Amino acid sequence: MSNRYSDLWKSQKWKKLRQNLFRLQKRVYKAVRAGDLKKARSLQKLIMKSRSAQLLAVRQVTQLNKGKKTAGVDGKSSLNYRERMELAEKLNHYGQDWKHSGLREIPIPKKNGKTRILKVPTIADRAWQCLAKFALEPAHEAKFSADSYGFRTGRCAQDVQKRLQLHLRSDKNGINKRIIELDIKKCFDRIAHSSIMDRLIAPACLKQGIFRCLKAGINPEFPEQGTPQGGVVSPLLANVALNGIEDIHTSLRYADDMVFILKPKDNAEKILQKVKDFLVERGMEISEEKTKLTKTTDGFDFLGWRFRVRKDGKFSCIPSEENHRNIRKKIKTVVNNSNYGAKVKAEKLAPIVRGWRNYHNSCDMSSTRDSLWFLNQTAHRKFRREKKIKRHQASELCKKAFPKVGYKQNQHVNVRGTKSPYDGDLVYWSNRNSRLYSDATSGALKRQNHSCGHCGLKFLEDESVHLHHIDGNHDNWKTKNLLAVHQSCHQQIHWSTPKGEDI
Repeated sequence: MSNRYSDLWKSQKWKKLRQNLFRLQKRVYKAVRAGDLKKARSLQKLIMKSRSAQLLAVRQVTQLNKGKKTAGVDGKSSLNYRERMELAEKLNHYGQDWKHSGLREIPIPKKNGKTRILKVPTIADRAWQCLAKFALEPAHEAKFSADSYGFRTGRCAQDVQKRLQLHLRSDKNGINKRIIELDIKKCFDRIAHSSIMDRLIAPACLKQGIFRCLKAGINPEFPEQGTPQGGVVSPLLANVALNGIEDIHTSLRYADDMVFILKPKDNAEKILQKVKDFLVERGMEISEEKTKLTKTTDGFDFLGWRFRVRKDGKFSCIPSEENHRNIRKKIKTVVNNSNYGAKVKAEKLAPIVRGWRNYHNSCDMSSTRDSLWFLNQTAHRKFRREKKIKRHQASELCKKAFPKVGYKQNQHVNVRGTKSPYDGDLVYWSNRNSRLYSDATSGALKRQNHSCGHCGLKFLEDESVHLHHIDGNHDNWKTKNLLAVHQSCHQQIHWSTPKGEDI
């Protein structure tokens, strides 16, 4: 029985399903851009009823999402193939009138000593939210501001980094500008439901489902406010509510983190008052203690970077102290763990270090601190203490554990204006996506003309690129042995793994 469902799931023509869904999403985007909301809502209904969208939604939450193993109130942390097919059928029959279960609350410690409550829906609810997101996102991408970057397909934190450099460089008189570092108090917990529902572009059945989704995660003290942190669709809903705040004054927003860029004659108090009025309409308020007015020459932290305009007028960007503290903590946790040996530690460290260096590859990483030299030496010492590990072997393991990633200040290329992946310009988006990768992955993407080596589709930013070792030997990094593939395609290639049910 399980083999039948396993074969049924694996034999789905995922490439065709992705193309079918994208075709509908592209039509929704173009309809909203043209101002034809009636047509857009009809197309959104088609997406909700689409078998392609339903199967892809189930695959997304059970196979691809990072939190796929987190259980909801029903205790289920994974689905076998039969349950996945049943969930797809459930979305088909009840997707138009979906009723949400309760949310599992997980307390997450914050750096200030307080706790944030993560509210996790069940896998079934997450699948419905993903389906809803497929319908909602292209409609709102057609309306979102060009200065909004967080939780948006095709955009990333490095876009904000580059935009700040363009605003604060010497020929833009950056040395005389000021920055308002805006902090919104409990943003996700205080967004008024009415502000979301009034701005949502969706047919009535989808709006009703979103309303039930919001009500499933309410705080009894604030029954008309809040989006559940942990929901698939929550970041999109927050962007819907906050869209337009960027028009108050020159600013850049990444989800609920925001900076306003002030020229010498700009009145900070007037700008802040306009921001407060905007937020009051949406049930939110500014955190007075965390909102600061800073000179660019004094420097400010944003999205893990320390930005500053030096006295000679040149723009500077390095990893922030807090960001550096976090990476040191992660590395030390692995190095000091006595449960596994040096080889395993090197394997665990490599993706952590590579990910950190990739995030900061448009910064000035020339300092000893940012090269992680001291941490490398500490790891080498610890590796040498292990039995049967010689000096040259420890050095080789450290090379693997601390992979080099090239950096160049301000090298990032910004997303162009209000462009969106749903505009159908696949060449632009696949080329842009390829720039986000370096070294072997970047080389493979260029050789494959920015297309997946398994399914042949262009790479968009909705799914990460994996590097597949054709012969199965992960130590063989020869060019002919490397293939750039979608995350999901990589899973398909390895369907024959013993624990296939858990993929």
